[in-house]
Amino acid sequence: MKLLVFGAGAIGTYIGGSLALAGNSVTFIEQPKVAEELRKRGLRLELFGNQSSVTSDQYSVQFTASLRDTLEGGPFDVAIFALKSFDTSAALEGMKPYVEQMPPVLCLQNGVDNESAITAVLGEDKVIAGTVTSSIGRRAAGDIVLERWRGVGVAAVHPLSEKLAAALDEAGLKARLYPRAADMKWSKMLTNLIANATVAILDMTPTEIFTHPRLFSLEMAMLREALAVMKAQEIKVVDLPGTPVRALALAAKLPAFISRPLLNKAVGGGRGGKMPSFHIDLHSGRDQSEVDWLNGAVARYGEKCGLQTPVNKELNKTLLALTRGEIPLAEFSRQPEKLLALVR
Repeated sequence: MKLLVFGAGAIGTYIGGSLALAGNSVTFIEQPKVAEELRKRGLRLELFGNQSSVTSDQYSVQFTASLRDTLEGGPFDVAIFALKSFDTSAALEGMKPYVEQMPPVLCLQNGVDNESAITAVLGEDKVIAGTVTSSIGRRAAGDIVLERWRGVGVAAVHPLSEKLAAALDEAGLKARLYPRAADMKWSKMLTNLIANATVAILDMTPTEIFTHPRLFSLEMAMLREALAVMKAQEIKVVDLPGTPVRALALAAKLPAFISRPLLNKAVGGGRGGKMPSFHIDLHSGRDQSEVDWLNGAVARYGEKCGLQTPVNKELNKTLLALTRGEIPLAEFSRQPEKLLALVR
């Protein structure tokens, strides 16, 4: 296949690099300085303990900084969209002049709103919902390590879905087709929600969150709110590649002495031992967060369904305020009682 990849971040590099290694033609669009660096050294992928270098002189891979020039070298079969959710709007704005030339987009982003945003610009026939459950560590632009191999989910509703899933499978990415995009995307969001916002706000590890009885109760309340919003929309919890999401949903209903050790082990191992994304973004000084696309989405959809979601709403509000500098990081750092007081 001939593929276009937006961004050489962790997921973009993993998916696009693996497809290039499998013999597909892959073009990455990046910022000018990053594109120039990647032209010189190529991609670096550590997969299953083996180091691979993906350079233009060995594989059919290119690195560009201009969407217009890139699309002129098309047509492409599929574009892979794995940007942070807060970068979606700017990326779509750049696509607007080239809607007719754009191929269908496989959206591998977190959250449940990105596909509708892409549809609004490109049209429904150019959107394929997807998700990645493998854990990827990013060492630099275009330089990743596969920390835990699970797979990729692809919504089966597009004419290209089966061909794309086959290409992903051949590249060792372990693809699975799903008949309902909403089931797949919301189930993935459940895994992103757990021990994410609280970890960032309190600057505590997931293990510390889970071993604190009241914080663990807060996590379970947050999860139950999300499950109630899914149920109200008739969205089912489904297992994802290598990820038993239904067991996560069940844990929200079990006594804490049973669910706490299971979740602590699953969440800690699931993220490859690194801190969750909200914490990384907040404490690296990035002034944006995906929380509004996750906890914020639960709150917004809950309101549409007439459901109360106080925990998700407060976690979203607090983390956004920290991200924007409206509240100093020290305000909640290792002070769980302050956060718990907000959601009583």
